[in-house]
Amino acid sequence: MELWSATAGQPSPIDILSTSSAAFGIVDALTATFAIGLALVHVFAGRLRFLEAIPRSRWLSVAGGVSVAYIFVHLLPEVGAAAAAIDESGTVLATVDRHVYLVTLAGFVVFYGLERFAVIGTDADDATGTETDGGDEPERSPDDVFWVHASSFAAYNALIGYLLVHREEPGVASLTFFFVAMALHFVVNDFGLREHHGRIYHRYGRWLLAAAVLLGATVGYVTPVSEFVLALLLAFLGGGVILNVIKEELPSKRRSRFWAFAVGAAAYTLLLLAA
Repeated sequence: MELWSATAGQPSPIDILSTSSAAFGIVDALTATFAIGLALVHVFAGRLRFLEAIPRSRWLSVAGGVSVAYIFVHLLPEVGAAAAAIDESGTVLATVDRHVYLVTLAGFVVFYGLERFAVIGTDADDATGTETDGGDEPERSPDDVFWVHASSFAAYNALIGYLLVHREEPGVASLTFFFVAMALHFVVNDFGLREHHGRIYHRYGRWLLAAAVLLGATVGYVTPVSEFVLALLLAFLGGGVILNVIKEELPSKRRSRFWAFAVGAAAYTLLLLAA
């Protein structure tokens, strides 16, 4: 008995199911590959000696521009679209105006506080209170500062690994744009952490951050996420990326490369708009 009689040009349910499964398999495999790729950025970024130029390497500024373009042109619009999930969540946050952007601000502020902690702790004069605001910052062990700073970035990387799996916009194109932007962002972050912490970061920190990406992606594979939680995670990540790129593009000891930054931002913006 024939269960399906296909009309001209119409695929059978089996064909549709096979095509969907193949597409899912490709995205799944690509996601795993990209997660490994992000981890490898931290493992091998220290070999990119040309990034250590003074004034600041133009390639770091290009990478920063790409990251910022992705946040403002792609990620923040996704956050705005996901705000409806917060509105429908029935939580206290849903009663607050511009709630999703307050979460973005929170991400910015949290990572600024962690960066401030690290900068004070790794500067010898600041650690002794000679150049702090009033000299009232507590003394901290460089190792303690490193582990706090590295742990915060590990959590940050784990979030990125998680969102590599759970993105607001599905599909290969969205996944690829996210990977490229975050890979370049990781190069910028890795460079800054090496400047802050030197040998201890090379010995321990890069492995911690690489493992965090893989851990986040693994958790993403085995843990479902609601639209409400996804909106919060995307918004918080957006604030963190904005802070981390801006603080690297406004360095105190190296002149930034404005035109390289602008070219990176403009080029990636055009790619995103054309996709």
